[in-house]
Amino acid sequence: MSFAAELELTNPPSFPDAIAHTEKLLSHSDRLTDLELEKLLINLLQTSNGSRGFFVCYLTGNWQLADHPNQPIVNALTTCADSIAELLVKNLAMSTAMAITHQHQGSHEQATGSEQVARRSLHLIKLLNLPTIAQIATQLHRSATSGDGDYASFLDKWGYDQEQRKAIAVSLEMVE
Repeated sequence: MSFAAELELTNPPSFPDAIAHTEKLLSHSDRLTDLELEKLLINLLQTSNGSRGFFVCYLTGNWQLADHPNQPIVNALTTCADSIAELLVKNLAMSTAMAITHQHQGSHEQATGSEQVARRSLHLIKLLNLPTIAQIATQLHRSATSGDGDYASFLDKWGYDQEQRKAIAVSLEMVE
């Protein structure tokens, strides 16, 4: 059995399993061909838990690949654009808002972590340059600035205040 075959998911992963699986894929990406890594990532990203787990691990971890995505990662994300677009835009918004929360609480290390997630999310968004992502970013920007629209309930659910909503809007302007 090849190493890539050992890393294949046989069932849709739970959220914790998706995080662990992403860590294993990224840790051993040098042992995989580009095509193997791309196929394994596509398989993971096609599920909700897989996408969520991937981004938690990828955006928060100490991965050079997160700062400089390779072609297999870009290809996998592009292939799975419909399942990752909203999640990627929300990651940008949420990490932007949380950086402010952590700064106000004096948690500078956590603020730096949230800023890293926002920076990496924005980099991926720009790199992918997908119409679906731009459309969602525009809708979320509208909700952040007007208080209504498609993503108003999302912003309300997380209790983002005016300062956070303004910061979210500014971060989303970098997408458009």
